[in-house]
Amino acid sequence: MSSAPIALQLYLMQTSDLRFKQYQPVLATTSGIFFVSTASIFIRFAQQEASSIVIAATRMVIASLVLIPVAWIRHCPEWQSLSRAELFKGSLAGLFLALHFAAWISSLELTSIASSVVLVTTTPLWVALLSPFILKEPIRRSVLLGLLISIAGGVVVGLGHACQLIHGEFVCQVQTFDRQNLLGNFLALFGAWMAAGYMIIGRQLRKKLNTISYTALVYGVSALLLVILALIEAEPVLSYSGITYVWLIALGVFPQLLGHSLLNWALKHISATYVALTLLGEPIGTIILAMIFLKERPTLLEAVGSVLIMVGIVIGSIRRVKRINGVEPAP
Repeated sequence: MSSAPIALQLYLMQTSDLRFKQYQPVLATTSGIFFVSTASIFIRFAQQEASSIVIAATRMVIASLVLIPVAWIRHCPEWQSLSRAELFKGSLAGLFLALHFAAWISSLELTSIASSVVLVTTTPLWVALLSPFILKEPIRRSVLLGLLISIAGGVVVGLGHACQLIHGEFVCQVQTFDRQNLLGNFLALFGAWMAAGYMIIGRQLRKKLNTISYTALVYGVSALLLVILALIEAEPVLSYSGITYVWLIALGVFPQLLGHSLLNWALKHISATYVALTLLGEPIGTIILAMIFLKERPTLLEAVGSVLIMVGIVIGSIRRVKRINGVEPAP
């Protein structure tokens, strides 16, 4: 038997394996975006019985139960080396994260999924806007431009349920303004502000803690605070139907653990620019899933406003991400 076919088979196997490894980060990013996009769907299903605070608490408790033991075994000395001031900052970040999830998940009860997920995705812009004051980093004109475009998009989203396209003209009626939708939109935006606070503190503490240590600390504090709020709420959490517990567990496993873990892994293998841009696929993926499983279609103004917001995020954050990658020199 000739050795040529064997050599050819080995070559093809090596080539195939190399190509698979090259595409692994892309597959991880795509899968991560898909899993993260399922969060709003699971939340909506769970909200048929469970309160938003209970849902937020369950999500963080599941994540904490997985991460804290790992961090304790592998990185306990890092926690022990933290000063009181650093522990306070970590606890403050946990408070911000708890408020982020409580506000954003509550917004899904009051407004459309499209409005909620797009508004909460504006977090990078608020981080860029606050960094000069807190982290003493210079602010760029691109950040201000992106913020203005996103604010314009937010206004358009806010008008989504009060204005209609009639005979080629937009007609808005004051009496049709839905306070519930406006409150939901505000809660989603408030959730973005709280996430920005969590990320800014993370920029400071990550100089001393690795990803697992910092995430486990903040998740633990966030879970504790949300559990306390859930207990104060005194909701009968043991009387839910079985399917509600399935949605709650799925929320903690798929978007929180699998989704974010895949994105963190991908960030080590491909540029942060690519990951940051693909994160804009989360609201798009969520809107598509909502159309499929919840039969919820965004209004025309919601769609237009969502596009404006995402364009603003790209303009305001892409230069910052490039500078982090070394593509663009620091000013």
